[in-house]
Amino acid sequence: MDLSLAPNAIAMTAKEFQIWSKNFMVETMKATGAKKLLDGITAPMWAWGQRNAIYPLHFGVACCALEMAAASASRWDCERLGMVYRSSPRQSDVLLINGWISQKLRPALRKLYEQMPEPKWVVAMGECCISGGPWYDGYNVIQGLDTFIPVDIYIPGCPPHPEAMLDAFLLLNKKITAEQKGTFLD
Repeated sequence: MDLSLAPNAIAMTAKEFQIWSKNFMVETMKATGAKKLLDGITAPMWAWGQRNAIYPLHFGVACCALEMAAASASRWDCERLGMVYRSSPRQSDVLLINGWISQKLRPALRKLYEQMPEPKWVVAMGECCISGGPWYDGYNVIQGLDTFIPVDIYIPGCPPHPEAMLDAFLLLNKKITAEQKGTFLD
């Protein structure tokens, strides 16, 4: 064991020991090739868990919010796909935004996005969110969520039907499977 990595191997605080031991484990795993092996085994499991337990943070300010609520009702039942709406960004992995975005709302949305833990995805629902909708030429309307937050899935329509929202989340499931984020010892 290389003690030169530790600032003071005899007396360390708990925080220093935690950082040192994590770095030691990561470097050992990379040097021996065990990280690649564990990534190959665990990445599909992480992706399976992430795509089957999606926690969207719902942020609706217009008529699309009604369609989003309808997708949760018994007729379409989005929970059967593993979607459980959360009200805290720290408990969410998908930011589901619909409605027009004003200049005043923009910083709050950016802050919500930054508060979400990694890995995270963004879904833009409805024409207002995608391009500004009927108010695209308004002085205070942002012409698209993707101008300040990276968007993964777009759901077009005014308002889009609940089936479109469910289809978009099935596309997001495929994207999560392909990306396989959350590998071992990142």
